[in-house]
Amino acid sequence: LQKVHVLPQTVLYIADAETFSGHEECHEQKKARKRNSKETAIALEKLLPKRCQVLGLVTPGIVVTPMGSSSNQPQEIEEGEAGFALLFPKIDGVKIHTFHFSKDLKNRVFDESKFAEAGLKNNPDLRVVLLFGYNSWKSGATRFLHQIVNPLNEKSIILAGGQVESFTSLTSENTSAQPGDACGVVGLAFSGPQIQSATVLLDQDVADERTAEAAMQRLKAANIPEHNTIGFMFACVGRGYRHYKTKRNMEADAFRKFFPNVPLFGFFGHGEIGCDRIVTGNFVLRECNDIKDDLLHGYTTVMTLIHLGSTK
Repeated sequence: LQKVHVLPQTVLYIADAETFSGHEECHEQKKARKRNSKETAIALEKLLPKRCQVLGLVTPGIVVTPMGSSSNQPQEIEEGEAGFALLFPKIDGVKIHTFHFSKDLKNRVFDESKFAEAGLKNNPDLRVVLLFGYNSWKSGATRFLHQIVNPLNEKSIILAGGQVESFTSLTSENTSAQPGDACGVVGLAFSGPQIQSATVLLDQDVADERTAEAAMQRLKAANIPEHNTIGFMFACVGRGYRHYKTKRNMEADAFRKFFPNVPLFGFFGHGEIGCDRIVTGNFVLRECNDIKDDLLHGYTTVMTLIHLGSTK
């Protein structure tokens, strides 16, 4: 953060659970004490501008492209401490905002008017929505996620994401007021006519280098501009090196082969959101029909490209 010359307006940071529940040295008692995720989140947010929108997530594993160059090799870090932060400055023609829907214990039916308040409905410039469910173990969490995803499942919008362990930061709200065992959905919405995006789904049958690269070829065929573009990988904890017979970094390596200059970020989680969908402006590279895509999966990986327009 010391080298940042443009102040961020929106920040997405993701870290694995070990990073957020690690230990720190307590000088007064001269011994390590366990820190909680709220303490870590507050420390991170103090490094950022006060008016910055911040969304922080905790996941079982991390996918990250190390700092220095977008052409650095992306890494799937399934064990050990790891994390990253994406700092988005003000971008001409692009609006990024955070949102949060929590399950109302009193009402079984979700009030869809909240979509419009969050800019997710009646927004002709909406292009991409990254969705993250949390506390998926909670009773009713899956049903609530369906209530959020299904109304947003439109052919002209890219939806991608997955189930995380928890969210630690959402600066537009007082997160300490949220009960620890509540469930809900947080996310980022990207609006702007210059945004282009695409997703592909690597299903359970994708289990070797050849089939993983075939999925990347589908993504490459979308012809998304690769400058000013970010890649996201949302994978199941059941995949990774165990799924590929102990070969590590398989999917991240396949992505880099076809997109050597696009940085890749993401996580290993407890369920995936996405499908094969290519949207470039008003052009949809698929047959539109009345059957909506199935967006909720397990034991899969969702790969996503988001192009934020040409840079000046």
